Amino acid sequence: MDTFDEAAGWHRLDRRMLLVHPVRELIRFLPVVAGVVLFGRSSGGRWALLGVAIPIALGLIRYLGTSYRIKAGRVELRRGLLNKHVVSTPLDRVRTVDVTASPIHRILGLVTLQVGTGTASKKGENRIALDGVAVDRAAELRDLLLRGGRAEEPADTGVVDSSRLVLRLDLAWVRFAPLTTSGLVIAGAAIGFCFQAAHEVQISVSVGDPLRGAGIAITAAVVVLFLLAALCLLAVIGYVVSNFGLVLRHDPVGHAWHLARGLVTTRETTIDDARVAGVSIGEPLGLRLARGGRLSAIVTGLDRRQRGSSVLVPPAPRTEVDRVAVEVLGVGDPVTCPLRTHGPRAVRRRWTRALVPAAALVAIDVALASAVAWWLLVLSVPVLLIAAFLAWDRVRSLGHALVDGHLVARSGSLDRRREALQTPSVIGWNQEATWFQRRVGLTDLVATTAGGRQRVRVLDLDEGSATALAATATPGLLDPFLE
Repeated sequence: MDTFDEAAGWHRLDRRMLLVHPVRELIRFLPVVAGVVLFGRSSGGRWALLGVAIPIALGLIRYLGTSYRIKAGRVELRRGLLNKHVVSTPLDRVRTVDVTASPIHRILGLVTLQVGTGTASKKGENRIALDGVAVDRAAELRDLLLRGGRAEEPADTGVVDSSRLVLRLDLAWVRFAPLTTSGLVIAGAAIGFCFQAAHEVQISVSVGDPLRGAGIAITAAVVVLFLLAALCLLAVIGYVVSNFGLVLRHDPVGHAWHLARGLVTTRETTIDDARVAGVSIGEPLGLRLARGGRLSAIVTGLDRRQRGSSVLVPPAPRTEVDRVAVEVLGVGDPVTCPLRTHGPRAVRRRWTRALVPAAALVAIDVALASAVAWWLLVLSVPVLLIAAFLAWDRVRSLGHALVDGHLVARSGSLDRRREALQTPSVIGWNQEATWFQRRVGLTDLVATTAGGRQRVRVLDLDEGSATALAATATPGLLDPFLE
């Protein structure tokens, strides 16, 4: 294997990317190229050749203008030929390393290596992504980046892989795919598709014709069943494509978590142990009813756009989610311990926030019923029942704990989440309160971590309890601000 040499200076991407970059540029300019080709037929063909040559030349320039190096404790990426743009970050800021491979990359033996550093850039111009690295070189770079640039001593143990298998995907878990909140997006797309299809075939039903009432009911039932079937099918396909072959391993020697998954485009994510500050267990209502959940790692320094790199367990049985969470934390109480309630004021606030909007809808329904038809009042019953259920479930879900050096917080109903954060990773506390919270003497306590937007929020505590919790979790941190 051609080993990576820091002293060699700047390195280019693999030459096999010359087969990828020009093709990508040609596809990107395909509408323009098609127009130039059609125009070129009537002008001797010169414009057609020019329309193809320009995208290919742009692909070549992109390859020639991209180089990278790891030197003096920094990773640097240089882009451009005329206008040079250099992105540089210290190696100690590297949080995750993602290695992805599209089908064409896999055919050529290449991958895209993306470094997660928690940068605050919104446009992506400061993102460090090496698109076109050989597979063996990518593995070497990944290890080097996660070691902070430290040279690894040669091992003579003969052990090829020191990692330990923690989780392997069971295809039976696809039953949880339609129960996630992402299914709502798929449902919206399915509904739009059905309306478009109905418009194309010019399907119409006269609502005003009482003789066709039975036909309307049957049509509505068929449409609903079709949408449900489409929702389940699309969710299952998306789940399989994203998570096929998922394997989660932990390397106690390299001190890193390694996750590999993907059917069409493969993705491998490596997270340094030192960057993992806790876990977040997602419990959407649908998954809870099916005794399922999902797990993400709280990685210090990752912003919201990079949180996909922290996913450890996709929708799966709750027993598996809890088991992996305990493996990551090293202790079990933050995952299973009972939580402290937040008092009657927090309870009243949940009932108020759920019932007031429902009461407004009921008032509108009553007004319509008096003007149109009395049977519209029937719609008020499910509105009130749903609001009452949400309020009850939010009250039951709300709670926090401080156990085994972890701050645990849980809240939500439709998308409930239980988060456990290591208290040594907390670098600051914020108390945030809306006008409505201040009126009832409540506040949100927010624990912040180093870099990025990773934080844990404890909802609706009274100010005294919030201050006491922060002072207990991080002794001495609040002393300069307390009397």
